[in-house]
Formats: sequence, structure tokens, C-alpha cells
Amino acid sequence: MTGKAGGAQAPEAGGTGDIRVLVVDDQVLIRAGVAALLRAAPGMEVVAEASGGEEAVALAAEHRPDVILMDIRMPDLSGITATERILCDAQPPAPRVLVLTTFDLDEYVYAALRAGAAGFLLKDAGPQRLLAAVTAVAGGDMLFAPSVTRRLVEAFTRRAEASPSAPPGTALDALTSRELEVMLHTARGLSNAEIAAELMISEATVKTHLNRAMAKLGLCSRAQAVVVAYENGLVVPGTGN
Repeated sequence: MTGKAGGAQAPEAGGTGDIRVLVVDDQVLIRAGVAALLRAAPGMEVVAEASGGEEAVALAAEHRPDVILMDIRMPDLSGITATERILCDAQPPAPRVLVLTTFDLDEYVYAALRAGAAGFLLKDAGPQRLLAAVTAVAGGDMLFAPSVTRRLVEAFTRRAEASPSAPPGTALDALTSRELEVMLHTARGLSNAEIAAELMISEATVKTHLNRAMAKLGLCSRAQAVVVAYENGLVVPGTGN
């Protein structure tokens, strides 16, 4: 049996190649329904369920899942804070956090991105969309609901229009020119392989530059790097740069 809320022991993945998932939601019916959907899907393994943020932090450290389905509003510790703690404390490879919520609000989107979430999906997305999202983020992609993506771009565009002549933020001054290039292409949505081809360097070198840039900026995830690039003017929505 897979782990239940309360920290029951779950079996090891056993090298099957299944995507190991931790489900976090304070509403028992929703948590149970999502977990049941995942258990019934081929290639998925629910390693544990958590009913709150504090429990999620503990179970993430214990089970080291590949993907965490994270609710936002929980009574003891928010999903945003839990995500920050999990990702900043995780040993590599860190889990990929997919925020799953009923609240399509800007404040949660931005907070989830800054915390390092790899995706943001609404609970009304449907079973197949959820399964596809888990697979996508487990494979290293960033994923956002279409409405979320549209509103993020609109918000960043409004910021750019409000201060069109603002130079890139001083937060990026510590980066080398190559680290800035890698950050720029990362924020444009390119994969490591695509960045390597664009800059004519190896994927390993791309990874090294991105990791160094993230370390200098105190970031825990690629998603945070994207947010910082936009917020500091390295990338301007709608310009292709």
C-alpha cells in the first residue's frame, strides 16, 4: 500500500521507472480522488499523501518523490511556504512541484513561481490534463494553465509599459555575460539542449552557467530564474528578447 496522510511508510519505487508522486491537500475527498486517479494510471506511483504543509515537508524529505502535487490554502502551512522549504532543503534531484488549486489568482501564481513551482494547474482541468501535467513536469518542463500563462505575460507587459526605460535590475550585476545569456534564453522558454545549440556550447556547460547564476541570486529552481529575469528587465514580453 502507498503512504497515507499521517506518514505511513510507502514502498520504494524499486527501479520500475514510475513517476513517484506526493499528493498534498487538506481536503480529504479531493486528496483521495487525485491519489486514486494517479494510482490507476500506468507509470504513476503515489508514495504518500499529506493533509497539510508541515506534513508535506516531512514526507517530501522521507520519500523524495519526483513530483509533488501541492495545494495552496492549508491551515497549518501554506503550499507556497511548504514549496520553498522543500525545494531549498532538497538533495538533488529536487522534486518538481505542481501547484494544484481552485484559486486562479495572480498573488498565488507569482508566489508559486517565486517559491520554485514547476507548474500551476487548476483543479477543474480534468483527469487527463492532470496526468499529462504530472508527466510533463516530471520530464523537466514548466507547465501553466492557459489562463495563468496569459495573465502572467499581461502582468509582465504592464510592468514593462509602466517603466519602458528601466534598465535591468542590479540583482543581475553579479552575473557574467555568459550567465546572463543563459538566463535570457532560459526565460525565453528554451531547454538546456536548445540553449546549447543557440550558444554553441555543451548542455553540461549550459547547466553549469545556469546553476552558478542561480547560486549567485539565491534561487532554488529554473522557475525562479525565469521570474527574476522578467522582473529585472532581462526579458521584455512581446519583444522576443
